[in-house]
Amino acid sequence: MKQLDVQIMGQNYLLGCPEGGDTRLLDAVEKVDAAMCKIRDAGKIKARDRIAVLAALNLAFELSELEANALKASRNSQAAAAPAAARSDAAATVQHAAAQPQLTALLQRLDTALGVDGRLL
Repeated sequence: MKQLDVQIMGQNYLLGCPEGGDTRLLDAVEKVDAAMCKIRDAGKIKARDRIAVLAALNLAFELSELEANALKASRNSQAAAAPAAARSDAAATVQHAAAQPQLTALLQRLDTALGVDGRLL
């Protein structure tokens, strides 16, 4: 497993990365950094751990909205016969099930990375 040195909200982290996953991990780091910096820059919250939790919740909510919109779009386009509709619902269920472990893994990696220094953020 490859390791990448990244920076989130001005702090360096060494993250494990599967082969070929560099681009996706760096995109995720960019999204997390942007979300955390946006919360920090709003000025109401100073504690890094609270900023990280709020950023994770915001990103999870955005993912949930995207999944819900995709499911709505899928259901709205079900003008085809019932078997085609059943396949569409099954595909949406599979897509949602596949996204959940990815989100869980990302949150666990974030928890691990943020906890490396042995102190509360």
